Amino acid sequence: MGRKVQAIRGMNDILPGQSSVWQYLEKTVSEVVNGYGYQQIRFPIVEQTELFKRGVGETTDIVEKEMYTFEDRNGESLTLRPEGTASCVRAADQAGLLFNQTQRLWYVGPMFRYERPQKGRYRQFHQIGVESFGMATPDIDAELIILTARLWKKLGLLEHVELQLNTIGVAAARETFKAALVDYLTEFKDQLDEDSQRRLSTNPLRILDSKDEATQKVLLNAPSLEDFIDDESREHFERLQAILKANDVPFVINRSLVRGLDYYGKTVFEWVTSHLGAQATVCAGGRYDGLVEQLGGRATPAVGFAMGVERLVLLLETLELIPEEAKDATDIFVVSFGDEAELASFVVAEQLRNANQGWTVLRHCGGGNFKNQMKKADKSGARFTLILGESEVAEGIVQVKDMQSGEQVSCATDALVTTLLEKLNG
Repeated sequence: MGRKVQAIRGMNDILPGQSSVWQYLEKTVSEVVNGYGYQQIRFPIVEQTELFKRGVGETTDIVEKEMYTFEDRNGESLTLRPEGTASCVRAADQAGLLFNQTQRLWYVGPMFRYERPQKGRYRQFHQIGVESFGMATPDIDAELIILTARLWKKLGLLEHVELQLNTIGVAAARETFKAALVDYLTEFKDQLDEDSQRRLSTNPLRILDSKDEATQKVLLNAPSLEDFIDDESREHFERLQAILKANDVPFVINRSLVRGLDYYGKTVFEWVTSHLGAQATVCAGGRYDGLVEQLGGRATPAVGFAMGVERLVLLLETLELIPEEAKDATDIFVVSFGDEAELASFVVAEQLRNANQGWTVLRHCGGGNFKNQMKKADKSGARFTLILGESEVAEGIVQVKDMQSGEQVSCATDALVTTLLEKLNG
């Protein structure tokens, strides 16, 4: 026997018992975003490395430390996508969907980052992203946030998450603030944590996100980004808040929220929860008006967000918010004994599926005696077991056993669907 090959660390299988929860989440998201007129887009998991260097930012942690990059046989540098926004922009622009147009797009799929695997964070992880293009006004920022609030409500999560908002202004305002921040922090460089010392010369805004206590103490007297925000961004932010208040979407303003990617400007937001240990982000996004142009397209305003599927599934499981109907369940199990009964059981099972009631009908395959087949029926968790033997076939009936009560009745084959509907709805 050869040595077993294991999955790569941090890249997990999604097994049958888990996949139904993923399907429930993805189906719920699809229903919500489709209700707002968003259309699904799908793009490759491998892109030219340059896309992420230019789009995400060369000094970000993602590009510096976390990307899966390799050369193909032609010597071209390729990267497994670490996030979806840059790929979405590339795909939409390449297809001519952006200039002088508005688009509402969404996607779902795997992303890849080389980092230390931990609960809710993996090397292959899955994101659902929603992006809008061609609209510069704060109403579309608000629409995206209200959309997520509707999703949380539908999933039963609304009271378990908190919306944090900030505005980081236009690029020129951030550059002025960045210079003032660097001047201030340079005086206290030896008091900063190692990551913050490195970011001082590469990505100083990320220091505001530092969880290090000593660094946070230094930041108490640092210049405030709020003092550098331009009037246009301030008005945009105030209008966004007014729309959210009018729609009863509560929020808190977090002046330390800057987001980790270079392309953000003006609005940034996160939905966070305290139910996954340390405060965890389950959805994050913001406005990125300069990214399309940065990637070679015509200037196009844009705003979007992404949410981690693994983390949301973990949250739903932790809070026990997965409805019974979303779990893998067999409604009806069909057993048969004898060649004629086996043939008839196929007809009966297809009859039930043709009824279009959404029933999961599992027909026993592989032979076996009555006792073993009934054991499998019991193990399946089915509400009803249908039993066919040679005598049932001769009489044109089916035995229907209610696996909860143990009650068993005979039913004419042509009345089977009606009988099951009465029992399920009774």
